[in-house]
Amino acid sequence: MAKSGEIIVGLDIGTTKVAAIVGDVTNEGIDIIGIGSHPSRGLRKGVVVNIDATVNSIKGAIREAEKMAGVEISTVYAGIAGGHIKSFNTNGIVAIKDKEITESDVIRVLDQAKAIALPMDREVLQVIPQDYAVDQQDGIKEPVGMSGVRLEAKVHVVTGAVTSAQNIVKCAQKCGLTVADIVPEQLASAGAVLHDDEKELGVALADIGGGTTDIIIYVDGSVVHTQVISVGGQHLTNDIALGLRTPVAEAERLKLRYGCAMSTLIDASEMIEVPSVGGRPPTEQPRQLLCQIIQPRTEEIFTLIHRAIVETGYADLLASGLVITGGSATMEGMMELGEELTGMPVRRGEPFGFGGLVDMISSPMYATGAGLVKYGSRATAKDLFKVRDDNIYTKVFSRMIDWFKENF
Repeated sequence: MAKSGEIIVGLDIGTTKVAAIVGDVTNEGIDIIGIGSHPSRGLRKGVVVNIDATVNSIKGAIREAEKMAGVEISTVYAGIAGGHIKSFNTNGIVAIKDKEITESDVIRVLDQAKAIALPMDREVLQVIPQDYAVDQQDGIKEPVGMSGVRLEAKVHVVTGAVTSAQNIVKCAQKCGLTVADIVPEQLASAGAVLHDDEKELGVALADIGGGTTDIIIYVDGSVVHTQVISVGGQHLTNDIALGLRTPVAEAERLKLRYGCAMSTLIDASEMIEVPSVGGRPPTEQPRQLLCQIIQPRTEEIFTLIHRAIVETGYADLLASGLVITGGSATMEGMMELGEELTGMPVRRGEPFGFGGLVDMISSPMYATGAGLVKYGSRATAKDLFKVRDDNIYTKVFSRMIDWFKENF
């Protein structure tokens, strides 16, 4: 856990924007003291495709956040997304040496759970405990201090492409930053916008970002499924640019200002000015036409979200329904269309539980960045990502040394 007075920085490296959020840990919680945002130029569908452009975007966001917060940023918690993110549920079992479970026993059983064969191009990003069983007594959330001879852990393991994680670390290092940990973006967003009672009752979160839609499902308070769909808000922008024959930058502006996910909610007589390409004069178009372009793609996104939820087999256990967050969740009509297509109650998720400059982050588009700050405040030294040893073999070797020290 972070100590009072410690500065935590969440770096959301997204497809359309890079956001840096600075949090100051206090005795009461976390105060937001700075935020920086810069257009993202070097990513495609959540994956770095241009190192230099990504570095420039990160530098812009960091400079803005440093100026507002009045601090120098050196360490960040970074988010990761993209279609390469895969996950699965597994378990591990270890024997207890002294018949009383210690913190080292919990670490051993989690290490045993993630000791699975992975292709050389993939690595474990997160191991999320679901619950523990002591001598076949299951449903235990905190086993430390309990008596027993056998400890079992059920965990959710998130894996990603080694190169994608290394490219994020490399971009941060070129900006003079150290990456404390790399966190799947849906896990970070969930920490910022979901309530504990929703997680207990069962809830699905869909973080609809620029290039991807990141899904995470909680049942009985534990993560049971994560998934990334390679469709997001940037696809809406491209559809608008093609449909209205307007530059992409103007299409993004029209989407944010006039966009609506359900064309039936718009007055047919309302008109908007649409800039043209090639120096042609702007044209007057019905706002309803803009929404008729947006609606099919939005329907596709919700259909894919619903299909992904149904395929997990947990759809009937989600009493709290669906929470949507991310930049595209701010669009008018999203909740109504979501409820119509999924048959689930839908709400818009905004970051909560922060102090300080809360008004500046009280938008779904900052859910990931705010969640990374909250994640960082709860992280321990064991969680630190070995950014200087970003070679996977070096990381494995260092973990083996730690294991020998603990056991011999």
